[in-house]
Amino acid sequence: MELYKENQLKIYNSLTKTKELFKPVTEGRVGMYVCGPTVYSNAHLGNVRTFMFFDVVYRYMLHLGYKVRYVRNITDAGHLENDADAGEDRISKRARLEEIEPMEVVQRYTVDFHDVLKNYNFLPPSIEPTATGHIVEQIEMIKEIMEKGLAYEVNGSVYFDVLKYNETGNYGILSGRKIEDAIHNTRTLDGQSDKKNPQDFALWKKADERHIMRWPSPWSDGFPGWHLECSVMSTKYLGEQFDIHGGGMDLKFPHHECEIAQSQTCSGVTPVNYWMHTNMLLLNSQKMAKSTGNYILPNEILSGENEVLPKAFSASVVRFFNMQANYRSILDFSGEALEASEKGHAKLMEAVNFLDKIEAGKTSTFNVENWKKDCYAAMNDDFNTPVLISHLFEAVKTINQIKEDKASLSADDLADFKTTLNAFVFDVLGLMNESSEGNNSDKLSGVVEMLIQMRKQAREDKNWALSDEIRDKLLALGIQLKDGREGTSFSIS
Repeated sequence: MELYKENQLKIYNSLTKTKELFKPVTEGRVGMYVCGPTVYSNAHLGNVRTFMFFDVVYRYMLHLGYKVRYVRNITDAGHLENDADAGEDRISKRARLEEIEPMEVVQRYTVDFHDVLKNYNFLPPSIEPTATGHIVEQIEMIKEIMEKGLAYEVNGSVYFDVLKYNETGNYGILSGRKIEDAIHNTRTLDGQSDKKNPQDFALWKKADERHIMRWPSPWSDGFPGWHLECSVMSTKYLGEQFDIHGGGMDLKFPHHECEIAQSQTCSGVTPVNYWMHTNMLLLNSQKMAKSTGNYILPNEILSGENEVLPKAFSASVVRFFNMQANYRSILDFSGEALEASEKGHAKLMEAVNFLDKIEAGKTSTFNVENWKKDCYAAMNDDFNTPVLISHLFEAVKTINQIKEDKASLSADDLADFKTTLNAFVFDVLGLMNESSEGNNSDKLSGVVEMLIQMRKQAREDKNWALSDEIRDKLLALGIQLKDGREGTSFSIS
């Protein structure tokens, strides 16, 4: 039987502001859309935190046995500089400044985005559509909204009529903002003078003479609105009503609010059942953002080439660091916090690596079934990774007790214990077992194992001075030896 039929997954729904029992539109299947990057520059760690969390959501849904269609888009046109339909398209601006084609900008930073996600062990989405690949569909959605009387054209640009929509709809339902207080997003290159109301947002913008990226439409040569792109791509691949829509909390208004209005106008139904939003990642106690220059790039962490870092850290440690905080809480990034996470990560991996050396006992002194239920209960409680990690360290404690002959597991319990621990550490959290990764790591392990054997021989020969010298020199290099019933193991700090 599939695990999803046995467990009670609850998700915090930003729309209702409550945890709700997850009931998919179609039994056994999950449709999930996550707003992807605008590829005009490198993705910073704050961006990656959002994608990393939804990677865990994706992984856990797959683990539960669901068939998941995960759609994460690439915004390669239409995202203007500010939230009032004004300014240049971000990609066009970068292309103009660097004197290259806009699609060169798109290609460069799309490749960088994919490289970062590969380095950090992300599963690829089921579908990764681009805005420029769906211009025809966006034009058709605009036509449909205009036919319903909720959009109007002025001087070649088309705007969504928020006040008219609100006669029957509920603009502000997600963010809780009152319509009269709405300060609107979308893209305008020439101010808001064409709009009937300041709350209205652009579905299509007429391109002026300096705008490089443009497409023909019934209204003008121009480009689509950012909000429209996501409505088109999500409904095309997931249907008029789907399960989960995710993104950072900064997208809740106006981006996601506008998506709801557009999609509901066309379909007449609530487009998304569960809205999920991740909170901010701070750096120096301030929001991480490209616009302020207060950010750190993911690959800088791997190389250590950033002044806030004391050294380089592995991608798995960064994943572990992120998962130690609830996705709806603010997380403060620092070199010190990463160092603390590195120590915890090392303890977890040391225990996992010792699993294969454990021999089954006659009885169990640890209740594996209850521990397993606790792990699932944590993830079923709105993907509560910090609580899950606390349960994983209960397993670490048990493994350490087994090393010291203070605990044991029966054959059946040991098999279940190994399967469950590996599933949550690697399949769900997506952590990486770095002690067994890469040629250099293998060589290091081989050298240490050779020294352990030399030390063992020295002890058998009662050459205690050599035995202690090997132990002490390894310790000075950050390699700690631990003697136990199963032999000598080592950990790297």
